[in-house]
Amino acid sequence: MSRLNDLIRQVGLTDEALAADLHREFAALADRRSFGLNFERHVPEAVELPGRPVRRGDKIRVLPARGQTPTKDDDKLWRVTKIERAGAGRVAALVALTDGDDICTASVDDLVVVAEFRDPIYPGLVSTGTVERGGDKPFHTVINAENYHALQALLYTHRGKVDCIYIDPPYNTGAKDWKYNNDYVESDDLYRHSKWLAFMERRLLLAKELLNPDDSVLIVSIDIRELNRLGLLLQQSFPEGRIQIVSTVINPKGVSVVAGFRRSDEYVFFVSLGRAAPARLPLGSEWSSSAVSAGVASGESAPPDAGWTSMMRRGSNSARVDRPAMFYPIYADPSGPRIVEVGESLPSTAHEAPERPDLVTILPIRKNGSEGRWQVSSTELVSRLEQGRVRLGRRTAYGYVVNYLPDGAYAAVLTDQFEIQGRDKDGSLIAVGRGASERVAPTQWRIASHNASEFGSTLLSDLLGNRKFPFPKSLYAVEDAIRFFVADKPDATIIDFFAGSGTTAHAVMRLNKQDGGRRRCMSVTNNEVSADEQKGLRQQGLRPGDADWERHGICDYITKPRIEAAIKGITPDGEPIKGDYKFTDEFPMADGFKENVEFFTLTYEAPLRVASHRDFERIAPLLWLRAGSMGRRIDDMRDGWDVADAYGVLADLDQVDKFLAALDDHPDARLAFVVTDEGRLFEAVVRDLPAHVEPVRLYESYLRNFEIESGRGLR
Repeated sequence: MSRLNDLIRQVGLTDEALAADLHREFAALADRRSFGLNFERHVPEAVELPGRPVRRGDKIRVLPARGQTPTKDDDKLWRVTKIERAGAGRVAALVALTDGDDICTASVDDLVVVAEFRDPIYPGLVSTGTVERGGDKPFHTVINAENYHALQALLYTHRGKVDCIYIDPPYNTGAKDWKYNNDYVESDDLYRHSKWLAFMERRLLLAKELLNPDDSVLIVSIDIRELNRLGLLLQQSFPEGRIQIVSTVINPKGVSVVAGFRRSDEYVFFVSLGRAAPARLPLGSEWSSSAVSAGVASGESAPPDAGWTSMMRRGSNSARVDRPAMFYPIYADPSGPRIVEVGESLPSTAHEAPERPDLVTILPIRKNGSEGRWQVSSTELVSRLEQGRVRLGRRTAYGYVVNYLPDGAYAAVLTDQFEIQGRDKDGSLIAVGRGASERVAPTQWRIASHNASEFGSTLLSDLLGNRKFPFPKSLYAVEDAIRFFVADKPDATIIDFFAGSGTTAHAVMRLNKQDGGRRRCMSVTNNEVSADEQKGLRQQGLRPGDADWERHGICDYITKPRIEAAIKGITPDGEPIKGDYKFTDEFPMADGFKENVEFFTLTYEAPLRVASHRDFERIAPLLWLRAGSMGRRIDDMRDGWDVADAYGVLADLDQVDKFLAALDDHPDARLAFVVTDEGRLFEAVVRDLPAHVEPVRLYESYLRNFEIESGRGLR
């Protein structure tokens, strides 16, 4: 080992860059473990940054001509040594990074900036829109960015402050479901698993520093392809964490596997840090392990159920001919929905009921189309409606499902076993069982609401129409997974840096509605265009960075529209969303949520411009995020200082007295950003700050943060 170090030092005397590359490769090999998970950590990873202005000194790739598909030759990296005007455009002089003798020139319009994972970046944020329906609640955020760089940015704003991270990373199927170093990873790639592990480890190590070490959780969904490797990676990355794995059924029918059992489940890793543990919650019987009698653990009792059952007769004597008087129409107002009229029994020769304007007619028609009958007479139904013993379920081809409380169930509801909390929109009683035992969920989940087809793909279609996204998670599955760890944290911060279709943010908004919480979700996703769509766009002469290309990307085409639609209750086409949310909290999706969200795109700034206070408008959103993403944001420093709801910024130290007076008038302000490169002046301001205000020095803290983070790539 020492001999190799000596040789590398000798190389460094004549070629420092080569010596540095050799040292990195040597360090990666030396770090290999005899036992545990071994993989090629030093596999290079780079990401293209379309839209980032090309500057002298940048690392770039030369894009293929418009209409052409990129080849391996296009992956070559160059350094920009000079940029000159050439007519109406600009031309860059380039030198190859791997062969310094290889030089060329190219139009700046044909270049794309590239960042390798070890390169320092200085991020900013540009707002691309907001939705505000939540009053003074904090904002959720969606960041269009490469997630490794976004995590670096979030370390400046949220290091050690995150309560929960939920991610659904690429499953490495070999079917072009993710990119590494600008190339799709396919099934015949010999380094496929090493690339995936290197890709994941770099991000998990950043995520670890975001999590509150005293009380937080990392939740990772995965399927069988990388299950075992991910388990070992999590053990190595979080040696202090307590790791459990849950098996969850996402497709009860299952999908075919060549020469194997039908696959119906996936897996969820829970990595608990510090005090974090799944909460004991009132869970229905479907959460119970089949191995436990009565569906609950020893010494526990199942929550009492109100006993709603179908109004349509089942089993024997259930046909119309058995009780002709119990075949009558029920009329519902769909705007409720609510039963507003009960008709008379129909003559035996009549098979359709008289229509009522603007009302939905409900007859006891069975699934096979045959005529059934109701459980009670029309006069008895009217009486039970007044008692609140009848409620409407889902919409069907024959109207609505009608449920009721039989005599025994109604009598139980009137006892102290239940608390009657009022009436629902359809007039039915809201009866909640008293003393329902709270318990911890088992590690096998077979929950109807976790069906990814019905409550992932179909629900996404309800929100976005014909826009497609591959394999979205069930909204309710994500909601349940997070609930176990944030149920008692109404102000929790949740991050998803593989946000995809935006399910995690949607789930957090549902949790907030259920208990009045003010949780905020930070969603990160890139704007990658699917492999199939790329072919057609290239044939049109488009390429990454073009507006008509970018509008088809995941973030702009799926994530942002989905979250906006969920909040507003309106599809991207302007139509009210049809259907209702189910299970824990049932209400029309068209109602939306009382929430706020802001959409951002990550930018890459020049450190000298930042240090000289010339790019404040790009850094301003990071300061706002660090202060809690609530209230007014300080975007303008023309007066030299400003104080908003949660923080203040002082750029002109001659205005310090006004700044301090304003902080006294804002008791909720917890942060003060002071722009100065003089340590003595900074300390002078700090001495006069209120005790509850944390001082932060700009731009020293910002620049130092990202210089340190770039060193992670040298592992």
